[in-house]
Amino acid sequence: MFEIDVAPFALSGVVYTALLNDPDATASLGDAVVQAPYKALPVHPVLGLKPRNSLAWGDAEVAVPSDVVSLAMGPTLAVVIGRPACRLAPDEAISVIAGYGVANDISIPVQSHYRPALRQRVRDGFCVLGTQVVPADRIASPDGLRVRLSVDGRHIHTATTGARVRNVARLLSDVTAFMTLHPGDIVLLGAAHGAPTARAGQRVEIEIEGVGGLTHRLVAGEGEQ
Repeated sequence: MFEIDVAPFALSGVVYTALLNDPDATASLGDAVVQAPYKALPVHPVLGLKPRNSLAWGDAEVAVPSDVVSLAMGPTLAVVIGRPACRLAPDEAISVIAGYGVANDISIPVQSHYRPALRQRVRDGFCVLGTQVVPADRIASPDGLRVRLSVDGRHIHTATTGARVRNVARLLSDVTAFMTLHPGDIVLLGAAHGAPTARAGQRVEIEIEGVGGLTHRLVAGEGEQ
């Protein structure tokens, strides 16, 4: 873990990520979302958990399994919680945020969300976090920040933190309706649909407007045991 210069001074190591938080991501599933076993669009937030083994820090080397051609990049805003949060109304959710950071929520590309895709999302180092957290009061609005991703120095993807199913305040409100968030926890807003893939040997750079950036490399790894 690394220390940050805003309350709560240290991250807890608990990281949640919002999945299917871009309408285009849900739309890309086509008719599958209204067929068995789903039968309807999700009503509540679809969350993934990033365990400690998956956490890595900026400048890390992330291993690409030998049986995988490329990994899906997930450039996203990291929301750091500053005080206990439970049953928040949307208009009070922003007040519990200590600050914001940059993250890359990496995964092995997968089309189905029927079963939690843990094997594809929680490999070692698959959640890269920037080493800086910007205090929340320095960001006027977290919804609409420009997100840029470059691979080997070439800019290949631009998105924003806006146009989500749930913006930052609504996401925290809906999540805390059924669970308590604690100081140092991180909630990832979720990447915009259409983020590119990258291969072993490439360098990935992510920048979020006003928040900062991170850079890491992908290296060749081993296959499954």
